[in-house]
Amino acid sequence: MQYRPFGRTGEKISALGFGCMRFPELEVGENQWRIDEEKAIPMLRYAFEHGVNYFDTAPYYCHGNSEATVGRALHDVRDRVLLSTKCPMGECRETADFRRSLERSLRGMDVSYIDFYHFWSINRECFDGKIVGLGLLEEARRAKEEGLIRHISFSFHDKPDAIRHIIDTAQARGVPMETMLCQYNLLDRSNEEMMSYAAEKGLGVVAMGPVGGGRLSAPTDLYQKLTGKPAIATYELAFRFVLGHPGLSCALSGMQTLDMVRQNIAVASDGAALTEAEWKQLGESLEQLKKFSELYCTGCAYCQPCPAGIDIPRIFELYTHYNVYGLREHAQRSMRDYVEKGGKTLRDCKNCGFCERKCPQRLEIRRQLKRVETILLPPADAAE
Repeated sequence: MQYRPFGRTGEKISALGFGCMRFPELEVGENQWRIDEEKAIPMLRYAFEHGVNYFDTAPYYCHGNSEATVGRALHDVRDRVLLSTKCPMGECRETADFRRSLERSLRGMDVSYIDFYHFWSINRECFDGKIVGLGLLEEARRAKEEGLIRHISFSFHDKPDAIRHIIDTAQARGVPMETMLCQYNLLDRSNEEMMSYAAEKGLGVVAMGPVGGGRLSAPTDLYQKLTGKPAIATYELAFRFVLGHPGLSCALSGMQTLDMVRQNIAVASDGAALTEAEWKQLGESLEQLKKFSELYCTGCAYCQPCPAGIDIPRIFELYTHYNVYGLREHAQRSMRDYVEKGGKTLRDCKNCGFCERKCPQRLEIRRQLKRVETILLPPADAAE
């Protein structure tokens, strides 16, 4: 297993982290579930025994049962692992709610302290309104001074520039963030620059979704397309790319089976990690590959908001997954999900031409939407 410095925390963290949100579960009654610990605990123990030392859970994972299973599985090696959990910001309506959530997690995991306690899934509005507004940074500092948490962290879902605001504001208030968890993979590189900024500021950086929520686990010829070298498994390429980011400490994977644990450990333990130069080259190759698509949408979103509500950049992004990356089943499934959740398509188009007037690439958007939707949707659902 590779180990990396975790920002300025003084910790060494395994390159692979165990995301504890997808344990196998058993339904034991109507809307009642429990984790199948006969499968889950051996997964956690195998990971620990093969070098994984970072385990990330949260109060709601696995119908609220994940924290307890993690605590039981790792109780006897508590001093040799780094445990991460989270404060649900939706439950923080007053200052005291932070401490109540923390104490609930301590009881649930049956531990006396948590190594990395996250403000969970925050955006700028939540940070300014709740974390700053309710004085939760100061609450976190008090908990740290009492030894209940060792490091103050946050997980992030917002526009990348909000990361700078969160880090700088916390620093200015005298309660610096120490680690950050954010989305990053071959298909979503939006946080790439801010990950480097966070690392420069001394934060340990953890990436979630290294295989794109499973999108990059399907076999494709993506590696061969990008490098001209013999094909390797797409999930391996995905992990190598994420771990190649020079500011990254750990790639967090939500593992569902013992085979997945073994597979990911093998990749994270391989000494042939990408150099920074190779990582940059791979990223550049990815961008070049996109440009060879006959439909080169840059995702600038100048065509938004569409008067009919069509998410044009999203639909064209799915076509890139289909056509450029070879992720065909994923692209078609995602398009069906988009429509089933009420997403608008060409059949809703008002034919106003707004999108085409605004497009810097001068794409014939309406014509391309018709072609793309025919490919991504079953014939009965495609726009006519």
